[in-house]
Amino acid sequence: MMVFETVVKLIASQLKVDPSKVTREARLVEDLGADSANVMVLIMDLEDQFNMQVEDNAITTLKTVGDVADYIQARKG
Repeated sequence: MMVFETVVKLIASQLKVDPSKVTREARLVEDLGADSANVMVLIMDLEDQFNMQVEDNAITTLKTVGDVADYIQARKG
């Protein structure tokens, strides 16, 4: 499964939104209704799913679904 598809599934599940709304451009907070607790759980899910560590300073730069997917893609080697 591609990184983006996995990210979409995790985000849709975590935020209880329709996967069709989880587009590359969708903003986690403004468009998908995430709050800081959602984001932290999501980061932990992503770390487990992709067996990687998300740096704390990176979390604030991950604004859209595309940002998250690109971040993981770039780091999963």
